[in-house]
Amino acid sequence: MVDFLKYIKAVGTGPRHNRDLSKEESFDAMNQILRGNVPNEIIGAFLLGWRVKSETAGEFIGAVEAFDSFIKKCEIPNSIELGYPYDGKNDNPYLFTLIASFLEKFEINLVLCGDNLDHAKSGLTVKEVCDNTKLKENIFYFNRDEIFPALSKLNSIRENLQIRTSLNSIEKLTGFASSEVGILGAFHKPFVDKYIQIYKNRYKKFAVIKGSEGSLEIFGKCKIWICKGEQIEELTIDPADFGVTYQKSWEKITMEESLEMIGNPSDELLKLAKLNTAVILYIYSDNFKSIEEVFALL
Repeated sequence: MVDFLKYIKAVGTGPRHNRDLSKEESFDAMNQILRGNVPNEIIGAFLLGWRVKSETAGEFIGAVEAFDSFIKKCEIPNSIELGYPYDGKNDNPYLFTLIASFLEKFEINLVLCGDNLDHAKSGLTVKEVCDNTKLKENIFYFNRDEIFPALSKLNSIRENLQIRTSLNSIEKLTGFASSEVGILGAFHKPFVDKYIQIYKNRYKKFAVIKGSEGSLEIFGKCKIWICKGEQIEELTIDPADFGVTYQKSWEKITMEESLEMIGNPSDELLKLAKLNTAVILYIYSDNFKSIEEVFALL
């Protein structure tokens, strides 16, 4: 524990004396935390300090590399890992069940992971949806406490803090299913650049979608960044250009309302799901010249 205190001093001694951790230091700090070698109050202090200091891409990369040793990996072919936030959604239903229906004929699988963690937003979570819905055969859902128990064990600490920490940014994609394609959402533009640095070499293709509520799902006009190696394609998507007039909610919806919306979708919600599918399929495949082409095919 004494060895860990140097990391507390690095991130938690104030603006004049804080310093960034090296990738190696971040790896070691996260490795110690996940091994259970650090007391809970020290973990909480570190997570708060790290968040307030503002994390670097190098620190994130070190922490994500430390994750690898603790994840129970599997291999799901022809799959896309969707990195949804663990704190849930408030304003709109999840679309992945509808997206999976469109992807069935392409024999593409969706991989998702969920957990009991909703401290920051207290929204409807992926876990709640998957636990209360009959999933398509091409949806592979995993509980995080089974594939990454070391991180799930930190849930109680994070719930007690009641605010977002640095882990919220890097827990969404872990590569546990050996998917060649990973997609996640971003709320703030500065994190897009960090995500690209973190994940561009961990997937054959990787994309960031600046979607609704920081999710990867598109409900309104947004930007998308698609990475293949060092190549980055930036796109702007406006549902109106595709004839989609779905009006997003501005009020919190209940789990029952959300499940009803995806169980008996309106025509406009189906069109929105179709657009999201076109975006995902365009990211996944090199066989299409544009999202418009995929949308027309669907």
